[in-house]
Amino acid sequence: MSIIRFEDVDVIFAARPKPALDLLDQGFSRPEILQKTGLIVGVEKASLEINKGEICVLMGLSGSGKSSLLRCINGLNTVSRGKLFVEHEGRQIDIASCTPAELKMMRTQRIAMVFQKFALMPWLTVRENISFGLEMQGRPEKERKQLVNEKLELVGLTQWRNKKPDELSGGMQQRVGLARALAMDADILLMDEPFSALDPLIRQGLQDELLDLQRKLQKTIVFVSHDLDEALKLGTRIAIMKDGKIIQYSKPEEIVLNPADDYVRNFVAHTNPLNVLCAKSLMTPLGQCVFARDEYCLDTLQNLWMVVSAQRHLTHVRKGATAAPVQPWNPTRPIETLARQPTCVPPATNMRDALRIRYETGHPLIVQDEAGTVLGILGDGELYRALLGHNLTQPVPSDPIKEFSLA
Repeated sequence: MSIIRFEDVDVIFAARPKPALDLLDQGFSRPEILQKTGLIVGVEKASLEINKGEICVLMGLSGSGKSSLLRCINGLNTVSRGKLFVEHEGRQIDIASCTPAELKMMRTQRIAMVFQKFALMPWLTVRENISFGLEMQGRPEKERKQLVNEKLELVGLTQWRNKKPDELSGGMQQRVGLARALAMDADILLMDEPFSALDPLIRQGLQDELLDLQRKLQKTIVFVSHDLDEALKLGTRIAIMKDGKIIQYSKPEEIVLNPADDYVRNFVAHTNPLNVLCAKSLMTPLGQCVFARDEYCLDTLQNLWMVVSAQRHLTHVRKGATAAPVQPWNPTRPIETLARQPTCVPPATNMRDALRIRYETGHPLIVQDEAGTVLGILGDGELYRALLGHNLTQPVPSDPIKEFSLA
């Protein structure tokens, strides 16, 4: 269910945007409109939906429009044309045309924001900074104290509660900003490049902490970043922007495997696929695997064949004329404990683990869902092509690299 929906949103930074909007309709580009009118197009014809509990990452280079689009959600930027619906208590509120009272209500009850520069008040303590928004909401003192204590513990800053911001590191200050937003108890969290000013190690640690918090809290998060690795790590879906336009809005693995155009392709060219791709996106689907005499070929070099039932459940595997035992694997089982035999893995198995399993067991992987249905096969050819950045939407050709064994 979508909780935020943009419909053809244009943002012109002007009190009278009509001249720029007219030129947009005539097909003029952003630089041409700036030259002709002096008006800046922040966002052009943006349409996307964000579902409840997702982390949507808006990313692109500086000036791409990502922060401009984010700030429309809480009304910090005015929508010049189009609709922007935010679900609240079963009804859709159009932020582009809502009343001032409705916008104030959304800012204080529904939407919270974490800023890039922390935006902490230096004269207040950590506890007072977190409590500030609750005071604005008119919460009773006892309730404020309880909420502040809960959020301090959640972000690991309980012992720093009485410190001033200048006594904290940059990473700790950012956690105070996050705690302040969480204390508002808003379902929607806006994060405008919150980690970009931090050192790489602190940044990675906060990314991990955010993912841990999200597993517990299940907020709907809109996160702005200019770092593709960060976007791929955090995003349920990613909107890549250029010149105010959304070029592609997809799941991380779809962006890596099927870039929409050369701009996106250049973005993902140096991405580490180990951190993004999973068994389901890498495998050759069962229907495209070599099939002969009611058996599917797992590995021709090892003369390894698999039989599945009419319901596509694994019946048995043979190596030559001998039955071959099959072992299951899931992320709770150490890879080092696997025997050198065919292995069934879940569809969400990441590529890093898949490579290690292939190396440790010496056999291709059988991708199988929770119901026991065989979805496909993941072997050397699929893994090599992913590492080399080749298009994985085409069937794996029969070539020598397919026959190469790590055994």
